[in-house]
Amino acid sequence: MMQVTLWGTRGSIAAPGAETCRYGGNTACVQVCGANGAILVLDAGTGIRRLGESLPRSMRRIDILLSHLHMDHIQGLGFFAPLYNPDCEVHIWGPASPTLSLGERLLRYLSPPLFPVRLRDLPCRLVLHEVPCGEFNVGDFHISSAFICHPGPTVGYRIATSHAVLAYLTDHEPALGVPRFPLTKEWTSGYAIAAGADLLLHDAQYSSEEYVRCVGWGHSSLEHAMAFATLAKVKHLVTFHHDPTHPDEDLDRLLAKVLATTTPNFTVTPGREGASFLLGKIDTGRTRTRPLVANKTSRCQRKRHPRAPKRATM
Repeated sequence: MMQVTLWGTRGSIAAPGAETCRYGGNTACVQVCGANGAILVLDAGTGIRRLGESLPRSMRRIDILLSHLHMDHIQGLGFFAPLYNPDCEVHIWGPASPTLSLGERLLRYLSPPLFPVRLRDLPCRLVLHEVPCGEFNVGDFHISSAFICHPGPTVGYRIATSHAVLAYLTDHEPALGVPRFPLTKEWTSGYAIAAGADLLLHDAQYSSEEYVRCVGWGHSSLEHAMAFATLAKVKHLVTFHHDPTHPDEDLDRLLAKVLATTTPNFTVTPGREGASFLLGKIDTGRTRTRPLVANKTSRCQRKRHPRAPKRATM
């Protein structure tokens, strides 16, 4: 069993406001809960602050998997409550650069003048891991990572249990330099991460018209996300990294337009802050990937964290 909860779905910069209240205004952050209690956090955008507040102080280990170090993916890191718990072991996984280690890169943000607390002064027991680093295990999660097409060192993650696979490719431009997308799977960025996944969270920042003006910026159009999901033969696509200038009505309109001209053989759901997805095997032996009730705190959260609100506010 794997439960995936979205705490931030916007890209580039937080976009709170009445016009984004249905899909949410926080930047990228996703919680993954396993059957044995292990918790992964995918990226540390502004959504990670509320996630941190929902976690019990008795938690002794948590793993944060960073896709890359652009600000919209680390801006919330300094506000993550477990970092200030001396009894908690926090593992941060993320890419180094050709010239700087992961720790040196994080220190550029977590130090004055950008932040008052230095990385080395955080009270938690902090452990840093540089990725890609081959395959590794956290609890019952088997995780692999690989570089993908995006400016600067950026990785995608494939997270598997014995009954489910989640692929996380939040900032990804596989169509860059390709005259007609997609090419074959061997020549497509991110294919090995996403192949056959039960649930794919993928960059869908632009409309096709906007993408023409933003080629090389590291993001996908909704049409490219659909084509990539088709090539990878995923079961469920959740569109992610919504453009901050797109109000909720635009996200509805853009997805409806694409679905009117394509016939995907997989489920497509726009990423909505507060939504949860349950992956895994049910008693009959069938594998399922179904959304729980969107915009409500998940059953996993309510069970573990009595102080968590019953309904997300974004």
